[in-house]
Amino acid sequence: MRSPVPFAPPAEPPSRSVAIAQARQAALVEHGAVPTGWVAPWVERSWQRCLGLGLEPQRAIVFDRVTHQQTLRTQDANRRLVQTARPILETLGRAIVNTRYFAILTNRDGVVVDTSGAIDRADPRADLITRIGTDLSERAVGTTAIGMALTEQQPVWLHRGEHFFANASVYSCAGAPLLGPDGTCVGMLDLTGIDAVERPELKHLVTQTATRIENALVLAKPHSLMVRLNWPGNSLGSDADGMVGLDADGWITAANPIARQMVPQLAGSSAAKSAVHASEIFGIAFERLFDAAHSSSAALEVPLWTGLRLQALPMAKAREGQTVHRQEAGVPGRPRQLKDIEADLIRKAVDQARGNVAQAAQSLGISRATVYRKLGQKPGK
Repeated sequence: MRSPVPFAPPAEPPSRSVAIAQARQAALVEHGAVPTGWVAPWVERSWQRCLGLGLEPQRAIVFDRVTHQQTLRTQDANRRLVQTARPILETLGRAIVNTRYFAILTNRDGVVVDTSGAIDRADPRADLITRIGTDLSERAVGTTAIGMALTEQQPVWLHRGEHFFANASVYSCAGAPLLGPDGTCVGMLDLTGIDAVERPELKHLVTQTATRIENALVLAKPHSLMVRLNWPGNSLGSDADGMVGLDADGWITAANPIARQMVPQLAGSSAAKSAVHASEIFGIAFERLFDAAHSSSAALEVPLWTGLRLQALPMAKAREGQTVHRQEAGVPGRPRQLKDIEADLIRKAVDQARGNVAQAAQSLGISRATVYRKLGQKPGK
């Protein structure tokens, strides 16, 4: 009778710090392969790109001097992104206030355009990387969450020695790219800590916050109708919705990344390509979406040309300056333009028809498309 084979537990993987150190030795010193699981694949790919750029891991990072003129140019070139993201970054600050992490917003080139959170300006390790205009791209500072998020186009997390340069091992950071209303990358959001406890859960936080910024960018894009989309059975009205903006003629002016994942026709569309019309996506006349926005039960189920169905919640865009315009209309000596009077009459007809645009158009003797076009104009246009 054979004696039983003693149980041999599997070898435990090395600790996080040891695994990172061994991975650095294998990839950056011996120029060999890194054992699977020691670092994330995107980290190893970034290391290889840095080596390809001729960067040396033991060399200290040298940050370029940022002049006052550079700061002003950066602020001016990225004003819309910063203004849209700032309220969201302030909310983010409350979530990380006690973690020793802070937020960095960059443009698509990895240049800092805004920051938020508790930043110790007396610490050069914090001050140098949070100056508006500082280049934090991969070619400038090696492997960071910023460079990887912009290159990989996905959320990332890395800790201490996973940064390429040895003197960057004081940082831990999470990053997520930001896609604009036309589907192209406009920047990224980073959460960085210095000599801080590793918090990989920040990858989820930075991803969720990036989604909120992307949705805010879509809402800020000019549109006559915003359509929120989700799969049947899911509630509408959250940051998890797909969002598609339409102009008065049904052309798509903006879409968030979630909508581009839901609708294949949007996935490859961008500002550089031909515009997409709502009729190419939805198996219903686009006018029905405008009609639904004026009805008491705006949500409806719409078919896609792929054979799938989505829930849609069309929301009419409030006219900018409409309240001010109506207040000024009764001011003596201030004549109203004919187009403004016309638009008010059309709105009144739609209200009297209880949101039935077709009925309002018939009573006015004009087409529904004309109604949408007139109501989609801004005051003074």
